[in-house]
Amino acid sequence: MEGLTNLMSVLRSYANARLFGESYGEGPVRVVWLHGWGRRGGDFAAAAATVAAGGVASVALDLPGFGATPVPREPGGARHYAELIVPALEELAVDPLVLVGHSFGGTVATVVAATHPQLVRSLVLVGSPLLRTAGTSRSPLAYRATRWLNGHGVLSERRLERARQKYGSSDYRNAEGVMRAVLVASVNESYEAELTSLHAPVALVWGGEDREVPPQVARRAAEMISSEHSLRFLEGVGHLVPTEAPEELALAVERALA
Repeated sequence: MEGLTNLMSVLRSYANARLFGESYGEGPVRVVWLHGWGRRGGDFAAAAATVAAGGVASVALDLPGFGATPVPREPGGARHYAELIVPALEELAVDPLVLVGHSFGGTVATVVAATHPQLVRSLVLVGSPLLRTAGTSRSPLAYRATRWLNGHGVLSERRLERARQKYGSSDYRNAEGVMRAVLVASVNESYEAELTSLHAPVALVWGGEDREVPPQVARRAAEMISSEHSLRFLEGVGHLVPTEAPEELALAVERALA
């Protein structure tokens, strides 16, 4: 499968070289894959190769700031990223597309489907933080105190950065500049409004052992979706469904195309 995947993928530019992605298969593109935070379109290589073997062309985009795509000029969460990728989707969409979004890519896909429904035939959402969960919104007291003291000129930027490195998540520690601001904006968004306004069919495919975006998030999100939808948990699979269970993801896409 790895050799087949490498042979079938080609790196291309889209939207006047503002976005890059791997294309799979021949003919009009019918599927676009959107990866998670800190990842890249290559996560979908095995699933995309399987779908291409069935005669369906697809593109796995590198979202701004990841893989081959440059960092965005301005920060913003999934709602901002949705607008950044719409030109590429308009370029690709001979007909409405199946959007497959993993994690952060799933929130971007949800916003696109809600705000540009003419571009989206169906959604496949995988381990996506569509709703904020209780207990994750407040920073540790020590960090909040350090930030307050910095804001009042008592502690230096260097001390504040040390506190960020100590108390922030691994994603936060690894992000810099604009991308750190993108991450902060993203984790403070919640997508109830988009979920309740979807018209396209939605398939939620979740790792049963997902610890980053637990199954209860998928259940709550499913309750809010008014369009046709399904929910499936993959036993023994964690957060990285695209690489842990690519065959199951390809099957979900094939069903969305049927």
